[in-house]
Amino acid sequence: MAKQVEVKELLDAGVHFGHLTRRWNPNMAPYVYMERNGIHIINLYKTVAKMEEAAEALSKIAASGRKILFVATKKQAKEIVAQESQRAQMPYITERWPGGMLTNFVTIRKSVKKMAAVDRMKKDGTFNSLSKKERLQVERMRAKLEKNLGSISDMTRLPAAIFVVDTLREHIAVKEAHKLNIPVFAMVDTNSNPRDVDYAIPANDDASKSIEKIMSNMADAILEGLDSRKEGKAKKADKAEAKPKKSEKEADVPVVESVPADKAEPKKPATDEAKDSE
Repeated sequence: MAKQVEVKELLDAGVHFGHLTRRWNPNMAPYVYMERNGIHIINLYKTVAKMEEAAEALSKIAASGRKILFVATKKQAKEIVAQESQRAQMPYITERWPGGMLTNFVTIRKSVKKMAAVDRMKKDGTFNSLSKKERLQVERMRAKLEKNLGSISDMTRLPAAIFVVDTLREHIAVKEAHKLNIPVFAMVDTNSNPRDVDYAIPANDDASKSIEKIMSNMADAILEGLDSRKEGKAKKADKAEAKPKKSEKEADVPVVESVPADKAEPKKPATDEAKDSE
């Protein structure tokens, strides 16, 4: 498993700070430790336990070779999520969530293919044959698609899970995942409903340090899963090479099956002509 996070580390990162008490969601009660100065304080021991549970599940998904889509469009989370997702070699969405990203994935893939088509046009020289106005329009379309969908260009099929920072802001992504029975991992603050996700990590989803601490731990778990997958493949390859191969001489020698004595063809008795010749 990934390195276990200490409570003190989470405390230093401000993971324990929740929202104002008047804005809380009652379903978060099991994860609230106390109230101080009108703000709810999250129980970090439960946060650590939930992080370990989520990390183990993400590691298994990564080890199976499937993708995990990270979603975070809020300003303070964009750069962190993009950086950690790239480190973990996973797709991510940090701009506006494109409606139907999951439920209408075929159409989204068509948009991604448009980018590849423009790139091919530039390589084979077709792009230069267009008028100046047409080239400008194509480049603008390519830039827009790159901004919104460039980070998922390698995602050829639906993800095995999604990880969300702030379920209230990314509620459309959560709903789409539920429709397709895709597991949802999320950082849930005291104003969120943990019942909306499969793996809820109670944490401050507004502070950049808090987001970075959680995301870093999840990325480490995914990388661990990817490493175990590589090791498994290497072991299989070694076993295949270790199997003894038949030499060319052995392969050329025909195999003669022995015939049981009772099934052997009986000898024919000598004829009279044969006896006379003797």
